[in-house]
This record gives sequence, structure tokens and C-alpha cells, in this order.
Amino acid sequence: MKYLLIITLFLSSLYSQTIKDISNVIGIRENQLIGYGLVVGLPGTGDKSKFTMQSLQNLLRNSYIKIPAGSINSKNIAAVMVTADLPPFSRQGDKIKVKVSTIGDAKSVDNGELLITQLKGVDGNVYALAQGTIISNENNKTTGFIYEGATVENEIDFDLRNEDSIQLSLLKNSAKNADLIETKINEKFGKKLATAIDTRTIEVKKPQNMSTVKFLSIVQNIELDATFKKKLIIDINRESIITGGDIPIDPVTIARDTFTIRIDKSTLDENEWNDAAKNPGVDIGDDVKIADKPIINIDNAMINTKGTPTISDLVRSMKVMKLPMTEIIDTLKMIKEMGAIDVDIEIRG
Repeated sequence: MKYLLIITLFLSSLYSQTIKDISNVIGIRENQLIGYGLVVGLPGTGDKSKFTMQSLQNLLRNSYIKIPAGSINSKNIAAVMVTADLPPFSRQGDKIKVKVSTIGDAKSVDNGELLITQLKGVDGNVYALAQGTIISNENNKTTGFIYEGATVENEIDFDLRNEDSIQLSLLKNSAKNADLIETKINEKFGKKLATAIDTRTIEVKKPQNMSTVKFLSIVQNIELDATFKKKLIIDINRESIITGGDIPIDPVTIARDTFTIRIDKSTLDENEWNDAAKNPGVDIGDDVKIADKPIINIDNAMINTKGTPTISDLVRSMKVMKLPMTEIIDTLKMIKEMGAIDVDIEIRG
């Protein structure tokens, strides 16, 4: 018996991209943090390297417990490197995600407990403290994450309030885009505020009667045109789309080993859409279908978007089919290669 998952979509329309999609504000950036730590509580999947045993001995010594390193014989601990990105304008007490990676011969850090670890910047200062239970990467048990696993302790000073100008840096070198941004900003404010210094940098002066934050908000959300490439960011561990889910998909047909996707322009009217939504078993024709082979056992279902077909719609439908995230990502890459979406795909995790 053949099962069908039918997703009801309309043909896409053009979207506009904004200045913030293709540029950064110089001075407002993430900062990378790193630290060395110990993971405990592993069920025999840790390591017995000398530096791990030495680290544990030092930790116990700090707790006034003296024990020879040679007498420690346990595979329930692992030495790890801990990394994190400190977002701009982070404040004391903020929580950030950390990544944990083994540096010895540990087999897995899944569900291990990271002991309190200092996270330092390139200047050697401590900016956050990490601790918590690790969730390992599904495809690589020697790496994992702790969501909200670090607490910000020190802040990086950046006084945006007293700035009388900002500098935009394009993500990619382009004289055309630098000139376009200069023109769009000057048109928006009706006077000469923006000047392209080079093919990546645009300096923008702030009007005197406006706060820097409001000025930055206006500048970053100025629309450009629909020809720019947007970015799709997927967190593979959370199995979610961080940004780019609203990007529309053009008509396309993708045939995989276990399923086929076809997105076509719809010919149904409003009443037919409503009837189809109320009666998932109703045949709405061959407009748009995601059909799987019998090896995937799901009931007939329909997702009615009543709007443009987006990446989020497609991912949600494929999750209903219980497809793994890796296969969903591969499918999105195939759709990109066929020209149905014009995006840069970034996988995090």
C-alpha cells in the first residue's frame, strides 16, 4: 500500500533582502572563547591519558585531597576543550551555548558532567564559566553541546550610544553592493549620510536628532532587491532552522531513494483549499505532493500553508514523514543545486 503526505502550497513570490542580511557593523561582533576542562560521570567511555589523570590530580589537590596520579585508574573521566561564541553586548548573567570536544581517546561524552571551566578570550581574560550535562552529537559521540551551559562573568566594553557614525562591512567584497547600499541609505534619509570607503566598507553618519540604536535599526532594515542570496542556517542538533525558514521555494521535483517531492503551481481556488484542509484524505490532484514508499509507515496527512511555499513548510512536512535531519539537509542541498532556492546553506552543530 502506498502512503501519501500532501502539502498544499502556492507558487512563490519575490522577497526583499535588507542591508543587515549582507553586512556587519564594524565593532559589533561575536568573540570566540576557549577553555580546558574535565568531564566526569562517563560510563566507562572516558580516557586514561596522562594529562587527564594529571588534571584530575590537580583538581583533587585544590580540594585538599592528595593522591598520586599513578593510583588513579578510571575511564569515567575525559579531558575536553570547551569553546563558545560570546555574542555582542552580552551582559553578566547571560547564558550562552558551549561546545565540548574530547582531546584524548575517550569514546563518548554523552550525558557526562562538565566540571566548572573557565572560558577565556584571546586576551587571556576570563569572560564566562561553563558547567553542565553534555548532549553529544548524534553522529559523533566525542563532541557535544551544553545549551545555556555557560554564564557570562565579564563584559566586553563597546559604547554604541556615543558613536556619531557607524561603519558597515559587506560579508563579500562587491563594488556594486557597496554603491547600492550607499545609494539606498542616502535615499532613505534624503541627504548625504553614507559614503562607500572601498568595495567592502560603507561609513554612515548619524543624524544629530536620532539615537544610535534607532538609527542602526533603520539602516539595517532598509530593503535592497530580490536578487541577493539569503542564508539558511540549520542547527543539526536541535533539528531546527535558525534563520532562513521564510525563504520561498520555486517549482521543483526531487526524486530520492525513499520519497519524491514535487512542488508545482497550484490551480485550486479558495474553496478547494478549505475543503482539502478539512478533509486530509481528499485527493486534491497532482499539484503538490510529497510521496513516500511503503517502507515509511505514516497515515495520510496534509499541511495547508495558504501562502508561499517556504523552506519551513517543506522541512515540517519531511519531519512528519519521520525523515532524519541529515536526509532533510541533503534534500535542501539538492533543491539548491537545481536552482529552486538561492541561498547559502550553513550547518551548525
